[in-house]
Amino acid sequence: MTLAQTLALDVLETPCVLVDVDRVRANIARVQAYADRNRIRLRPHIKTHKIPLFARWQIEAGAVGITCQKLGEAEVMADAGIDDILLPYNLIGASKLQRLRRLAGRVSLRVTADSAFVVDGYAAAFADADAPLRVLIECDTGGGRCGVQDANQALQLARHIEACANLEFVGLMTYPAAGAEGRARAHAWLADTVARLTAAGLAPAEVSSGGTPDLWQAHASTGLTEYRPGTYIYLDRFQVAKGVGTFDDCALTVLSTVVSTPAPGRVVIDAGSKALTSDLLGMDGYGCVDGLPQARVVGLSEEHGILDVSACAVSPQVGDRLRIIPNHACPVSNLFDQIQLISAGKWLYSLPVAARGRVD
Repeated sequence: MTLAQTLALDVLETPCVLVDVDRVRANIARVQAYADRNRIRLRPHIKTHKIPLFARWQIEAGAVGITCQKLGEAEVMADAGIDDILLPYNLIGASKLQRLRRLAGRVSLRVTADSAFVVDGYAAAFADADAPLRVLIECDTGGGRCGVQDANQALQLARHIEACANLEFVGLMTYPAAGAEGRARAHAWLADTVARLTAAGLAPAEVSSGGTPDLWQAHASTGLTEYRPGTYIYLDRFQVAKGVGTFDDCALTVLSTVVSTPAPGRVVIDAGSKALTSDLLGMDGYGCVDGLPQARVVGLSEEHGILDVSACAVSPQVGDRLRIIPNHACPVSNLFDQIQLISAGKWLYSLPVAARGRVD
């Protein structure tokens, strides 16, 4: 469909997800240019959008490949022809390991591990593989999720990986805590670990970090070879608060309809927790209203969103349509079967969220 064939947004039923393709393109280009200037390989995390078309746009712009949090996402992307994938998640169980083995026969694949148990599962699954499985060690540099806890554990696990003939140790992976303190801790942690590994003859070829909130500081962490931002493609209210971009850069909004004005200062929309997600991320309310900054999304039930509009000069009326910028765009992608692509305020076409629900 050409721009000349676009339609007004009022043809769309609500709630629905709008994605501005011009902003998507601009966000991809801006971040890729930053990575190129600083000689950092970009490996975008597709959990934000879950859409092969957007993954291809990111690769065409210069990304070296993609990151998929779950095996199911990676399978969808491989089916769509994406052939360089990092899976930064411990994969456990015979079924998942069989699927991993099949996937490795189709794409260039890297995985992560933070224990001998996970490594041994990979080794067993790839015992008779034609090529070794490449493994990065996940490091807990302050994020408090998975990961080895210190350089000594990393060295021990690297030796364990190298002792498996069908596995190859290739580097370190982390998702650090955000903020200056988190960045400093991660930098010191990784520098110490790289030095220990190098001294032992196991110099990591790759050191991978990620996180959109600290994206523009990636160049300050010396030694990183790649960066894995996800939300940058859409941005959201939280990322704007962190200074990653502005509301004018936010590509994803949830189009909703005012269904009730039951009391002065209170407006109810048809987008609740099943459309906006209940993530607060330490923020006041569940999102903001595009073009109506005085409005606050103060409550969500499953199908109702409650807005406090008492500070607004003009209150929305029943039937009005509002575009909500959610706190966190990533969960919203997994709440809808499709998104609605728009350009210059007009609807282009619907696009399936191909990896929606693939959390296996």
